[in-house]
Amino acid sequence: MGYFAWPYAFTVVPIEQVEQQKISEAFDAVNYVDGIWDSKVLPTIDAKAVNLADVLTALHPDAQGIAAKDDLIDVANKYGLITVGEAHVYIVKGEAKVISVDTSTSLGVMEIQPVGYDGTIKVLVYLGPRIPSDETSVRDGVGFINFGDFKEQTEFGKVGSEINKRVINQAYTDVDKEQLVGKTIDFVGAMTIRTFNLVNIDLSKVTIVPVKIEVKG
Repeated sequence: MGYFAWPYAFTVVPIEQVEQQKISEAFDAVNYVDGIWDSKVLPTIDAKAVNLADVLTALHPDAQGIAAKDDLIDVANKYGLITVGEAHVYIVKGEAKVISVDTSTSLGVMEIQPVGYDGTIKVLVYLGPRIPSDETSVRDGVGFINFGDFKEQTEFGKVGSEINKRVINQAYTDVDKEQLVGKTIDFVGAMTIRTFNLVNIDLSKVTIVPVKIEVKG
């Protein structure tokens, strides 16, 4: 009995997967964000921003930087919002002194000391040029960009990525990142505290995605 060996490798892909990929590729995240950026995103951030020092003081972790999840729910409801994934998201603003700058990686950060807060929570602000791919604080924090508005998860993710690119580029347009140490800044941004499947939450540090940074001197 003879055997015939097909010379080419191939993969069978379900038609539903092909159609979903076409839809995802057709979605233009840049165009979507362009349509809401000036008209909705920035005005919403300005309207919703709360004083970071007030939020940090209300979080009140113990000496080890830990807080019970149940104790944080009222804080999130007062100052921010809670997503369907149980993330606590805050739009924050304030004045701060820059303590240090770390640009040794593409996920650069600066440490700041917010005016009006003298607690133990360490506060970092992304410097970029990149923001972690799972960081969605601005997208989620505005409260009107919802997963259900998109055909599938990839589109939702692309919107988050495009927003991150935009904020990290615009926030530091006129800022020399290497000269920030010791300077006083005004800032507006967003931060997330993840609580899904957790009982005790590590609040030793929080990291802010900047939307606006102004160096005061």
